[in-house]
Amino acid sequence: MPQPRRRARRAKPIERPVEQLPGEALVWTDGACKGNPGPGGWAAIVVPPGGGVPQELSGGDPATTNNRMEYTAALEGLRALPAGSRACIVTDSQLMLNSMTRWIAGWKRKGWKTASGDPVKNQDLVMALEAEIGRHETVRWHWVRGHETGDGHAHKALNDRADRLAVAAAAAVA
Repeated sequence: MPQPRRRARRAKPIERPVEQLPGEALVWTDGACKGNPGPGGWAAIVVPPGGGVPQELSGGDPATTNNRMEYTAALEGLRALPAGSRACIVTDSQLMLNSMTRWIAGWKRKGWKTASGDPVKNQDLVMALEAEIGRHETVRWHWVRGHETGDGHAHKALNDRADRLAVAAAAAVA
């Protein structure tokens, strides 16, 4: 009898501090949900090119999922920028990162179906986010590990701030 095939373990993603490129806005994003589904919140913190005072955006939905809030945070953060901007979306969501950088081309090729043939979840938001990305000169993606605070993680204090804003937005609509 043949041995069952084991799935290869994926290497853990390596986290690197984000570097703001010249002329680029950083958009720190996060989503939160009290229950999944349940009341949810999103937050985006837009750091203008060259630094400056960050703009904090947030909102909520009384009946949503965490993933929808993650996508909404990126969408609303990009919408806050003028057309033709250069931006870096900073996220702690591997799902959103992979959706927008690895899987979207295949989904489109397959008529918005996943590898297993199921409809892509949150397709409306993925499509809206793709359209919003098209409004800008460049949009790149950067992943950070979420929910880490303290001196050793000061480089991602805005991720923690976005998390707190998203949690507060979820509480406000609960």
